[in-house]
Amino acid sequence: MTLDIKAPDRELSVERVWEYLVDWEGQSDWMFQTKVWSDLEGGRENGVGIKISALTGLFAKKFASAKLGLLDEMVVTKWQPPLFCEVDHVGRIIKGLGTFRLEPIDGAIRFHWFERIEAPWPILLLVRPGILAGVHISLRRLRRLVIATNN
Repeated sequence: MTLDIKAPDRELSVERVWEYLVDWEGQSDWMFQTKVWSDLEGGRENGVGIKISALTGLFAKKFASAKLGLLDEMVVTKWQPPLFCEVDHVGRIIKGLGTFRLEPIDGAIRFHWFERIEAPWPILLLVRPGILAGVHISLRRLRRLVIATNN
């Protein structure tokens, strides 16, 4: 998926957009029906080796402790701020690779989001339409959040 983020009245910095993408807990603000947390605490620096968990489901944000939903566990494997981040999906059900890549273009920032998900086919068949819709909604939320908070 690709998203262009452009403010109507100013240029956005790639560093500022990067901050939104790699604020793991902050992703809960724009990821559709998803609660995100990480082991980034106690002064630990963000980057390779950080473990991220994302719980997606109807009530994931309210009842994350109940683990009602699909749990996606990841580890950051490549870290090239402020342009590229790669994660390995290492959970029991969801496996694969995900990348975030930022590209400055003509006063805008192009965000490339790639996922190669490996899961049992019945699960993929059930969740694929919801995942695609959720990603589209999430990308629009991210764009609005970045533009609104960079005035």
